[in-house]
Amino acid sequence: MSKGAPSVYSIAAHRGFADALAAGLLPRYRDDELGLARLTLILPSSRATRAVTEAFVRISGGGLLLPRMVAAGDLDLDEALGPLLDPLGDGAGIPPAVDPTFRWLKLAELIREEEGAAAPQGAALLRLARQFAQVIDRLLVEDIGPEELLQDRVIEIVGDLADHWKASTRRFARIHVKWLDVLLARGEVDAAGRRNRLFEHAAERWKATPPVHSVVAAGVTSAAPALARLLRTIADLPDGAVVLPDLDLSMERDVWSELGRAGVGDGPTDPPFAPGDAVTHPQYHLKLLLNRMGIAREEVQPWHRAGMGKGPPARSHAISALFLPPQASKGWASLPADKRRLSGVSIMQAATPEEEAQAAALLVRQALAEPEKRVAVVTPDRGLARRIVAHLGRWNIAADDSAGRPLSRTAAGRVVLQLAEVMAQDAAPVALMALLGHPLVRAGEGRNRWLRNVRLLEAEMRGPRTVAGLAGYADAAAKIGSARPEFAEWWQGVADLLAPALAAPDNLPLADRLDRFAQLAEALCGEGVWAREDGRALSAFIEDLRMQAREVGTVLAPDDLVAVLRDAMEDVSVRPPYGGHPRVSIYGLLESRMNRADLVICAGLNEGTWPAAPSPDPVLPPPVLRALGVPGADFRIGLSAHDLAAAMGAPEVVLSRAARELSGPAIPSRFLLRAQALLGDGLLPDYTDTHLVALARALDDAEPASPYPQPKPMPDTEQRKVRISSTALDRLRSDPYQFYAQQILRLRKLDALDAEPTAQWQGTLAHAILERWHNEEGTLDELAAKELEAMGAHPLVRTLWRPRLLAALEWVRQTLEADDGREVVAVEARGDWTRRGVTIHGRVDRIDRMADGSLAIVDYKTGKPPSGSEVAKGYALQLGTLGLIARESEFRTEGGSVSGVAETFEYWSLGRNDKSETGFGYIETPILTGRKRSGVLPEEFLPTTLAFLDQAIDDWILGSEPFTAKLNPDQPGYTDYDQLMRLSEWMGRSAGEAGA
Repeated sequence: MSKGAPSVYSIAAHRGFADALAAGLLPRYRDDELGLARLTLILPSSRATRAVTEAFVRISGGGLLLPRMVAAGDLDLDEALGPLLDPLGDGAGIPPAVDPTFRWLKLAELIREEEGAAAPQGAALLRLARQFAQVIDRLLVEDIGPEELLQDRVIEIVGDLADHWKASTRRFARIHVKWLDVLLARGEVDAAGRRNRLFEHAAERWKATPPVHSVVAAGVTSAAPALARLLRTIADLPDGAVVLPDLDLSMERDVWSELGRAGVGDGPTDPPFAPGDAVTHPQYHLKLLLNRMGIAREEVQPWHRAGMGKGPPARSHAISALFLPPQASKGWASLPADKRRLSGVSIMQAATPEEEAQAAALLVRQALAEPEKRVAVVTPDRGLARRIVAHLGRWNIAADDSAGRPLSRTAAGRVVLQLAEVMAQDAAPVALMALLGHPLVRAGEGRNRWLRNVRLLEAEMRGPRTVAGLAGYADAAAKIGSARPEFAEWWQGVADLLAPALAAPDNLPLADRLDRFAQLAEALCGEGVWAREDGRALSAFIEDLRMQAREVGTVLAPDDLVAVLRDAMEDVSVRPPYGGHPRVSIYGLLESRMNRADLVICAGLNEGTWPAAPSPDPVLPPPVLRALGVPGADFRIGLSAHDLAAAMGAPEVVLSRAARELSGPAIPSRFLLRAQALLGDGLLPDYTDTHLVALARALDDAEPASPYPQPKPMPDTEQRKVRISSTALDRLRSDPYQFYAQQILRLRKLDALDAEPTAQWQGTLAHAILERWHNEEGTLDELAAKELEAMGAHPLVRTLWRPRLLAALEWVRQTLEADDGREVVAVEARGDWTRRGVTIHGRVDRIDRMADGSLAIVDYKTGKPPSGSEVAKGYALQLGTLGLIARESEFRTEGGSVSGVAETFEYWSLGRNDKSETGFGYIETPILTGRKRSGVLPEEFLPTTLAFLDQAIDDWILGSEPFTAKLNPDQPGYTDYDQLMRLSEWMGRSAGEAGA
């Protein structure tokens, strides 16, 4: 039995949906004895159920039997239907839904089989499979089967598309047919298709036999055809009603018509979403829903009664005007000021996201000072939400982001991702140290000892990696273990734990690999890895993925596993448990629906964030989707506009944005620009709030720091008594501060973990090869191969640099063999000499005995040697200092010592030289010979070096000169200590500004 007119209502935006719904249900359906227990309330999602429950608690004033609340489910939230709409064993004969994880993995296999060698691999394949699944769901929600791709009008559209779209459409059709065969064999259906059948089943059942008690559907805005038919059935029930959120009943009829056809005559030959439709309007999806229900807007009644709600009704008219479609918005020009006003709304623009978060936190803090005032921050930008949460922490306000965090960004999720990274990178130091230092690993008693061993290993492993796998840690572990026996035992335990997983073959099934990950995670972290809400989510995620991967037979290479797991975890939201501040809520757009607060801060109103940037479907072309009647990317802009319109119904609203994003300048949201345009220049300043932004800037503002002076440390006499190396003398004269930091403070730059080979490292490698070659340990080719083989973790560097290195080394060999007048007498020899109580020491790359008995000092360079002018100015004294050590003392070798007067000083550069037979290698000398225009005369070379040496000793070692930073700033040098001397804070200022 049906009634005369369908019962369809709307709750205006300014009423607050959940509170107004609860306030209206009580007088309409409350029983004196059973309260609302006989009422069945159908809500869009479990989150809406939570919001309505809280509204009943606020409004009941005491004990109350709540209605039976059932979720209609939401595919976007991965929510299933409630038991009322998904009955068990009622004879409906509707097959069960296929597991979404199985569908994802199976579609990947179908694509691989279909495409063969042309199919994407690894993570790219599984991303494509996920996109296929999303398109299938979008089609099913609109009751569109794969056969509709064969309609003439669709085929005609496909024929006019680019070749890649044609291929993509055909591929989708073929794989969809194969997928339907899989479902048929399993006796299952897609979840979206099953939802449609269940909705249809419920509608038919209630039409035939209306429920005994009242049924109300509230807050459901999905315009899916099957759901629209169910809502129409509920509206026609004797005690049924449908309550829509924020349907604009005051919009002019011609404006309502301008929104478009929106489902009028909806059918295979007359689909919705025509090109001229205003799909980005916040009322478009509600018009589509009403049309699919077969209900005119004039039949919809206001739900609220006079006096209900706190918000200003006048603002509802302004919000309606704010989102007018293009033609109707021309009327803004003639609107009087009182019709433009958005009382209670303010606009706040900050400079950066950090400033915006700080200002929003201040707004929350200010609102909480008022008793019982509730405040909500609504933003689709999860990064901004996390910033706001962090800023609220300074006042001990615990605010949870109800949108949750992706599982991949939780502590438990990171454990599994880091395990995958360790396996994919063959225990690379960065990945392994991150895993061993994870907060959950060995948490509790004994963690201090664990971290001590981790840090010892990390310190020893800094620099380029030599050998891949756990074998690369053997030398470091042996070195540390010789001094600390407990470390050796600790490392052995770690190696035994990881070795089986690292030894697994690349073709190991994904299910077996996940088994090992779960075992390793528990072995490292104990049961704590599964203990909290993120651990429980991780456990369910691994169990589901493992079970479905085993059934499908999915195999992934270790290199692909990290990206696949991260992508899958991004779709799993871990929401915080109850326990945050009871009057503060931070919502995403989905979470904000139906919730109510006295102050709502709409943050992140930038284009690309709110609304999100529309992106075309990568599987089916937009014209095909539009022809089939599937909502396009612009349709979601309308949904986000509806979310903003609903949020703007609160008593107080702040619209907030930042002028810059992390990537650069940001464009204001089209919604915010509309609000500014509606207000106009005359009213806009009254709505612009600069006070909170200024307060946010001042909150952490401090007195300007005085300019940092150019460092000029003055160590005492005892601290100055240090040895001077042949290479440090140059640094002492050009940048005394670097000498001070290195030789007096004993500070050394730490190499990064698994560092890329630098030019210095390459020079060390070249010196090692040449030393072994001079000592006749093998040929250059053999020695180069052995030394380069130690770079197992750097195949790219080895491949690119090896030919150049061999060519340069071959030039060294040819040059020495061509010069019969010189003999190599020392290689990598060390020597020292005491001058005025100061020890000068050095290491010479090579000493040759020339035909006349004099010595030649040779220094190998992998780059450009110092120029003659640098030597003449006293900034490249290495060769001269080595010559002084040879003349005044000796260089020690394994076979004895070498000393004497050196008259030849040469740099043998391994750099490129087009004139060389091998293309590499040339000799430079700081001595003025031939046509050289810069350098030092032969007879003045050593005396000049000695004079500079004595000056350095007098000024800094035995004297009292300050070790001034960048004493000669034009002289190139290392940058290792630039941060320590705070170079950027004083360099470039005048001498007076940067003075002592």
